[in-house]
Amino acid sequence: MVHIITDTTAALPETLARQLGIPIIPQVINFGTESFLEGVDLDKATFMRRLRSERTLPKTAAPPPELFVREFARLAPTGEPILCIHPSSEISGTVRSALTARQEFPGADIRVLDTRVVAAPLATLVQLAVQMAAAGETVDVIEARLAGLIPRCRLYFLVATLEYLAKGGRIGGAQALLGSVLQIKPILTLRDGRVEVLERERTHKRALARLQELVLTQIPRDGSGHLCVMHADVPEQALALAEELRGPLNLPPLPIFDVPPAIVVHGGPGILGVSFFV
Repeated sequence: MVHIITDTTAALPETLARQLGIPIIPQVINFGTESFLEGVDLDKATFMRRLRSERTLPKTAAPPPELFVREFARLAPTGEPILCIHPSSEISGTVRSALTARQEFPGADIRVLDTRVVAAPLATLVQLAVQMAAAGETVDVIEARLAGLIPRCRLYFLVATLEYLAKGGRIGGAQALLGSVLQIKPILTLRDGRVEVLERERTHKRALARLQELVLTQIPRDGSGHLCVMHADVPEQALALAEELRGPLNLPPLPIFDVPPAIVVHGGPGILGVSFFV
């Protein structure tokens, strides 16, 4: 069977990761001189508390190759393929770390997939890969199917402020907004793996209504879109958005993912978004 590996930017809850039986490589978060492994020695509640109280924005780093080497050393002797599924290389060095670690196992079939996305859609791709692996699909089939889904992904999100994206250097084409009128509330997206501005609205309410409209006009109506909602410390807003969307689409309760700390560092508290596949 194909072994699936991902990292904490996939936003998979610990309980779900255990159910799936897959290793989750932790991202690194640095508060000043203190370095933490996300989900190992820094939980989300502690992270949010420190993020709001610290004067200096924390920094993130990709998992060091050694963390991948540890998992590869455990799994490679089985002789079964390993598929690593990670966030866009435009916003994270995780893919690079996995590729570096792979060099130590020249005889193993280790694939590293740059999904060009992050958070909820990455979680969806990981879960689909696990399902396909459990069904006995080959690594070639799984990799090809995921690669076919990647360009069909749509990720739209709102932020409470552009401050975190600007300070963290992950703002991409949204940089132009920094000199704009403060009342502008952008709808952001990932395009070619980078944060870009999709549209501008004057108020949060209008931006949220437009985000819903984008979902309802673009998502397939046959239930194949794998619609998810994601948020950073605004659970009530996320639940309300999920309910607003699933009714018109006649869907069961939608998955709601907490945006992981390594992403919140760059987007800030108050992120609210959706992802789906067209």
